[in-house]
Amino acid sequence: MPNTPYLDNSVAWRIKSGTLEFKEAGYGSTVETILTSGLATDVIGLISAGKEADVYLGTYHDAPIAIKVYRLYRTSHRGGGPIKLDSTGWMAALEFELMRQAWKGGVRVPAPARRVENMFSLRYLGDEQGPSPRLQEIELSQPESFLRTILQGVEDLASAGVVHTDLSAYNILVHAGEPWFIDFSEALRVDRTGDVPWMRLEQARKALESGFFALQKYFNRYGLSIDAETRASQIVDRLDKHGVLR
Repeated sequence: MPNTPYLDNSVAWRIKSGTLEFKEAGYGSTVETILTSGLATDVIGLISAGKEADVYLGTYHDAPIAIKVYRLYRTSHRGGGPIKLDSTGWMAALEFELMRQAWKGGVRVPAPARRVENMFSLRYLGDEQGPSPRLQEIELSQPESFLRTILQGVEDLASAGVVHTDLSAYNILVHAGEPWFIDFSEALRVDRTGDVPWMRLEQARKALESGFFALQKYFNRYGLSIDAETRASQIVDRLDKHGVLR
């Protein structure tokens, strides 16, 4: 998400000239914010640092939960600049709602619990040994069956009205022997296609093809292939209920 449009000219000029300095909240301040917001009753520690957000492990009355916190001013991208609080709140709200949409549709995603501004809590996938691994980090004993389950999950996501725009072996957790989809920060809502349906559907097609090609890179190690273009077209055809692409 571009940062510049959210900054007025005076603020942008002070950033460029070096006369305005931003400081990201430290670990202690973030933990205090999580606790005072009521998202958790205890914070155990940081378990993941992403491109735009960090994930903490906490508890809510002794039940383990994860808390995702979007950073206010920085990203891990080179040249990342400040982002206004209302923008990060919007990003958190979007991901929270899309995960809730997928969860309501019966898809394996960590159940979202509650959102406060740029933070939200969700089900923790892991055990006493630590968080569940990403697919990229493990070797599968039954890769063909696991791939079928993933592909069915992608179709189930679309049926629930969501298309993941950053699908890869890095954004699938392996928990209790099953694939769980994570990171919906830029996902597409496809049960409502908006004022220009064909554009949303073509965005969905592009995202699906990209995701299938990314998964192909992982499953190459097992000699398995994914017909990315065909599968993407089949899903988009089902989403195109009014035939706008035909």
